[in-house]
Amino acid sequence: MTQLLSFLNVTAGYSDGDTEVLVLGGIFLNLCAGVSMGLYGPRGAGKTTLLRLAAGLDLADSGSVLFEGRDLAAMTAAERRWLRRGAIAFMSCENWRPPRGESVLDHVSAGLLGEGVSARQARMRAHRALEQVEFSQGAAGPTRGLSQAGCSRVMLARALVQEPRLLIMDEPAVTPSLGDRDRFYALLRSTTGERGISLLAASEEIAALHGFGVLASIAGGELCSTEPQGVVLPFSAPAGKSAQPSASGGGEQG
Repeated sequence: MTQLLSFLNVTAGYSDGDTEVLVLGGIFLNLCAGVSMGLYGPRGAGKTTLLRLAAGLDLADSGSVLFEGRDLAAMTAAERRWLRRGAIAFMSCENWRPPRGESVLDHVSAGLLGEGVSARQARMRAHRALEQVEFSQGAAGPTRGLSQAGCSRVMLARALVQEPRLLIMDEPAVTPSLGDRDRFYALLRSTTGERGISLLAASEEIAALHGFGVLASIAGGELCSTEPQGVVLPFSAPAGKSAQPSASGGGEQG
């Protein structure tokens, strides 16, 4: 399978006064094209840090993050932004800040404007994306005041409309209703699967990631994979070796 996203001995952390806090330590990860991978772990485990590195929003302290073989750190900031306007879509409920007075349709189509897509074509594509996420009835309504379930679907439509090859989602269905959450994740898997989009999504709840091709757990800066047989394998390379375990579509979990 074609390798889409790779982490090669990646570390990341931050300074807390005089203390250096390690968030990710020596992460190795390969995600193949067309594979859905769910990442679960407690708050503060490093999920968001890993996703932001994968999207090129932040850069690793050491090691390399590659997208289609290209090192994100070797790109300019403008090149990484351009990548996120097309090949990579990043979605986070924390980033939900639509302009006041903006309609759902305008919000979904906004990412296409300025890329040679006419306003008419952008709105048509936005309509189709909203139909796919089962929210076309709310297209003319305002983005402000949407329910949490509605926000998740509108953000998904905006991601899908740019036709990415990789969709990265951080806690995309924060909702008090388990039914809404489960329906959203089922919709997420079906829409990305139909389009052949690779999916990397993180949640604090493993139940939310049921049905993903690959599951990964993260804790203490380490990423682990659980194969169907229940064998837990470290994604970090063993000492003195350069092995790079691969997250493919064979039911591997990590």
